[in-house]
Amino acid sequence: MSLGSASVLVLAAAAGCSGSGSGGVEANACTSPGVTSTQVRLGLVLSDSGPSGDVFSAARSGVEARLGLANAEGGVHGRQVVYEWRDDEDLQSRNVLVTRELVGSRQVIGLVTVTTALEESTDALTEQDVPVVGLAGSPDWAEHPNMFSYAYDASPVTIGRYIQASSGRKVALVLSGIAGNTTGAADRYTQALQSVGLKVVGAVSYARLADSPAQIAHKIAALGADSIVGLTTAEDLAEILPAIRTTVPRLVVTVALSGYDHARLARLGPALAGVSFPVYFRPFEAGGPAIDRYRDAMSRFAPQAVRAEQEYSMNAYIYTDLFLQGLERAGACPTRAGVVSALRDLTGYDAGGLVSPVNMRNNSDVLQECYAFVQVNPTGDAFQPVRERMCANGE
Repeated sequence: MSLGSASVLVLAAAAGCSGSGSGGVEANACTSPGVTSTQVRLGLVLSDSGPSGDVFSAARSGVEARLGLANAEGGVHGRQVVYEWRDDEDLQSRNVLVTRELVGSRQVIGLVTVTTALEESTDALTEQDVPVVGLAGSPDWAEHPNMFSYAYDASPVTIGRYIQASSGRKVALVLSGIAGNTTGAADRYTQALQSVGLKVVGAVSYARLADSPAQIAHKIAALGADSIVGLTTAEDLAEILPAIRTTVPRLVVTVALSGYDHARLARLGPALAGVSFPVYFRPFEAGGPAIDRYRDAMSRFAPQAVRAEQEYSMNAYIYTDLFLQGLERAGACPTRAGVVSALRDLTGYDAGGLVSPVNMRNNSDVLQECYAFVQVNPTGDAFQPVRERMCANGE
């Protein structure tokens, strides 16, 4: 598939746009990449295929919903906001090519990214002062002043507080893959959980081709655990949980770090019944004005989406909202540097009530301490909110 065939230019219904921006600046005098008298062009870099494609592909609908909503409300400084997208296939070499094309020949003002393959592109994007908002999937993301995310690393202490509130006391960590590859995560969670008074009784690794679920269940029973933290894929946890429930009858709480995905419930729901998940935005099930606004935007501007309640549809909606905040604050003649500066000065950002307020000046250096928890219901066919807000300080 050629780069050209992988792209889509999305435009909302044309709205009237004068030749002047706000503040008396002539819009057609703006010379920044991606800015014309009537439009601002963004780029979206997405892993729509490859290993992450099944998870990330929903992101396009979130981008389209948020841009459609913005354009229906008049755009940004009178300009409609459009986007082009490229699939990097979850490959760093491909990411370099598509990123260079969008920023160079396609002249987008900045990028929204939903990929973990950005690492080899970050230095070039920083050198060109290109604003980038999205999934903090590059190891050195936080070191680049032009790159932004509303959510970086979450505090594992909050997981510990949730386990305590659920009457858990003795925690076993369950990890996917070979133990040596997950030592860092296990050590970090062990220290955090113990800091709030929990006892971490051990860590057990599950390698699908080498271990049986029954073996893992007996190891956890021997440790005397009453709680589990799954540093695993949702698929791995679903394979071993039925055996664990049979072998560890006093299990009071299981927390999985990933798996809040309504599309997975049809396949994995019964096996994951009772499992809790941290959610870093307002859960869909919690409802409220911010969720209603999101659902309305998805219905109106991304009707092709199978369902609105998808994690990366919401994440991309928030990334796009954050970029629009920077674009709005950059003024009537926005530049790449102006958007970067505006985003870096942004404080109290909450995506209209979808996330806990964050400070873009320092949020890459501060653990996210407050988030929500949902749980798979007993029949495994829905998520139910358990805590709409839980913080590391126990509030």
